[in-house]
Amino acid sequence: MAEGDDIYMGYIGRDELLNELNALLEAERAGAKVALASSLISAPPAYTELMLVVRDDEARWCAMLAEQIRKLEATPSRRTGAFREKALAVSEPYDRLALLNRGQAWVIRKLEKLLPRVRDEHLHRALKEMLESHQDNVRKAAGLLDPEHPGH
Repeated sequence: MAEGDDIYMGYIGRDELLNELNALLEAERAGAKVALASSLISAPPAYTELMLVVRDDEARWCAMLAEQIRKLEATPSRRTGAFREKALAVSEPYDRLALLNRGQAWVIRKLEKLLPRVRDEHLHRALKEMLESHQDNVRKAAGLLDPEHPGH
């Protein structure tokens, strides 16, 4: 009955929450793989450094999301989002970064819609940290993508 009450109050139900968390997990897994592959291509050091930061963040959020899904007594998805193939098909580093940044912005929008509906304080706090991390990475990437930026 508690879940029904939560849904009535506007909070997300367990099944919908699991779907959202798994979608985020698949997207984060794709982002981690794209960032790792991008860190290995020939590019300016600032680009490579950012890709390593993004890869570490994405891996951290994959672990957090998988843990939260297990806390809900479910099995985390093992799939990787389709974004991976799309992004890796782009060979020019800064074009790939622009695409990766759009993927990060998608995660931000998803989290902004999800957060007001999450009742669990621990999960809410973790998702808020994830949101802030993605916002920070988008700002950093935008700095590298700025046409005024040397080396681009």
